[in-house]
Amino acid sequence: MEANNPQVHQRIATIAAHLNPSSNSPTEGPLGLERGICRAKGGSAGFKVAILGAAGGIGQPLAMLMKMNPLVSVLHLYDVVNTPGVTADISHMDTGAVVRGFLGQQQLEGALTGMDLVIIPAGVPRKPGMTRDDLFNINAGIVKTLCEGIAKCCPKAIVNLISNPVNSTVPIAAEVFKRAGTFDPKRLLGVTMLDVVRANTFVAEVLGLDPREVDVPVVGGHAGVTILPLLSQVKPPCSFTQKEIDYLTDRIQNGGTEVVEAKAGAGSATLSMAYAAVKFADACLRGLRGDAGIVECSYVASHVTELPFFASKVRLGRTGVEEIHALGPLNEYERVGLEKAKKELAASIQKGVSFVNK
Repeated sequence: MEANNPQVHQRIATIAAHLNPSSNSPTEGPLGLERGICRAKGGSAGFKVAILGAAGGIGQPLAMLMKMNPLVSVLHLYDVVNTPGVTADISHMDTGAVVRGFLGQQQLEGALTGMDLVIIPAGVPRKPGMTRDDLFNINAGIVKTLCEGIAKCCPKAIVNLISNPVNSTVPIAAEVFKRAGTFDPKRLLGVTMLDVVRANTFVAEVLGLDPREVDVPVVGGHAGVTILPLLSQVKPPCSFTQKEIDYLTDRIQNGGTEVVEAKAGAGSATLSMAYAAVKFADACLRGLRGDAGIVECSYVASHVTELPFFASKVRLGRTGVEEIHALGPLNEYERVGLEKAKKELAASIQKGVSFVNK
């Protein structure tokens, strides 16, 4: 084959695009060829997804699982450290999504441009003795910066926010988007899916069922007493003793602490969080595709209570959140829990709003 054959040049450029995604020009490979985003022959159409914080404890397993998702055609991995290694590693998986890595603040815009879904696990994890609020000052600044990038480069993207404390970081993101004139409450979703995943697992253990057959609505927020499992609405319908309700509620609310303490300083819930994040991201992508009846719990701008943000069941569709479900009938135990949750949530929301407007 001739060395100047354009097909050969294109293949060399394609390989170079994978090996050196962070060259000075994002579109030019060696030999002066347009690089763009390359695709294997026969690759199917899908959605463009960015993970911000892709080299972290949640980010790495999240990136791996998103690479396995057939709805993803392009996967952008962004972080301030170690992205080239994670990108090289994950790009070798023989699934359809094309992977590109972006390193450092100067490449944030390249990571975000043209994205359909942005998942944000960026920030520092909880350590033993830390509350989610202890994380606030570090992670609040990180989320603010990343959301400013989203407002500029992909204002129509669906945003899945994982960075803790979610009760405050979602209001931070909303304020950033409002300032930029891009805020769409339907497209900003706080990921509380891990609370649902834990609830399904722990309730299934008590009932002796497969967790995949159990559906527990979890409403409120994503920290301590703001996490309110509605055990009276479990599917399949069942009843619990008061002792079981106390045990399950406490364990669901403190599931994160259970993992932090078990890891004894080696991190927080990363693997189960990545699993839950991918489960939720997949629901968002199926909604974007136009699938009907996609309902999950999420922390969103809401009128379900008097608070501006609240987690409840939402129906996902082509524009993000298409319908927010009411809480449904609550028993006395849940009504008391709801008042406790709202009190703490109100303070967390105000803390996030004040951070941006200070």
